[in-house]
Amino acid sequence: MFDYLIVGAGFAGSVLAERLATRSNKKVLIIDKRNHMAGNAFDHYNEEGILVHKYGPHIFHTNSKEVFEYLSNFTDWRPYEHWVLASVDGQHVPIPINLDTINKLYGTNMTSFEVDAFFESQAEEVPVIKTSEDVVVSKVGRELYEKFFRNYTRKQWGLDPSELDKSVTSRVPTRTNRDRRYFTDTYQAMPLHGYTKMFEKMLDHPNIKVMLNTDYHEIVNVIPFKEMIFTGPVDEYFDYKFGKLPYRSLEFKHETLNKEQHLEAPVVNYPNEHLYTRITEFKALTGQQHPKTSLVYEFPKAEGDPYYPIPKPENAELYNKYKKLADETPNVHFVGRLATYKYYNMDQVVAQALTLYKKLTEKSEEAQQPKKPTITGSASLMEKLLPRDPDKKKA
Repeated sequence: MFDYLIVGAGFAGSVLAERLATRSNKKVLIIDKRNHMAGNAFDHYNEEGILVHKYGPHIFHTNSKEVFEYLSNFTDWRPYEHWVLASVDGQHVPIPINLDTINKLYGTNMTSFEVDAFFESQAEEVPVIKTSEDVVVSKVGRELYEKFFRNYTRKQWGLDPSELDKSVTSRVPTRTNRDRRYFTDTYQAMPLHGYTKMFEKMLDHPNIKVMLNTDYHEIVNVIPFKEMIFTGPVDEYFDYKFGKLPYRSLEFKHETLNKEQHLEAPVVNYPNEHLYTRITEFKALTGQQHPKTSLVYEFPKAEGDPYYPIPKPENAELYNKYKKLADETPNVHFVGRLATYKYYNMDQVVAQALTLYKKLTEKSEEAQQPKKPTITGSASLMEKLLPRDPDKKKA
């Protein structure tokens, strides 16, 4: 008898397996239908001996000391600050848009103050920010929106930005300085020996049994367990009772070249050219020394493995129907991107898993002790990591 069956060996499932096994002495079975652990963060050495990310680039960054220190138990780190160029008007310019982007694009020599005034002169007044288009045009105007965002978003999501929730483009800032970093988080680094090695260490415990190539339908009524943690698609768990939740998928084309370096930057975005959205050069991320280099091209698709929940009001409504069912399902805990239909970064998934572990621990302690008064008002680690909605006023 296992204390927990955990479905999915990505970040959410693996963090909970590790905490429950090592801190609570629980017997855990963690399964995954793929032939590897680490979920979409899975990396491996290709035929040429280059470390590549099978499912596209995974760049770790967080503002949470707790999340970073937790993962540091399982890996050493390579300091790495990510930066990206975008191919626009026949030039490669920094993205997010910054001072250098504007000066190179328009052949100007503006200062930070001047570029700030330039953005203000270009920005359109949008009374209520609802869509991704609203976010961008209200910050930098229609011309830059067309050059950098509209076609990229159409490729990435299969929808016009005017059809997508504001959260999609609010993730990308606009800067008036020369800061080229894609992220500004306090902790930015890559696992020194790769993500898969980190997961292997995380799950290396006598209380944890790992089964790969295993669909939970095959074993859920065969192997006894007390509680389940489910990290797969929530609609799949409920047999698509209300219909399928829409996702955007990706196809990856990997290529190895007989040269040391190919791109000017670790990633180059292509908003307006090609069917792919971006190219990544893995050695720039990992720091590996090798006479050859390996790239991946990303082609967004409507069908395939679920990657990105599509942020539209009607999809949120559909998810809320499944969430109600999930909340009413005893002894099953839903956690992670697919189970909660949220576009979380890796650190947010780790935070969500750590928060759930604390709740499970508290529940276990409550079952053994007399009830204590509940302390309300404290934000969970997950809530602290979620971006604040600038339009939401404090109560």
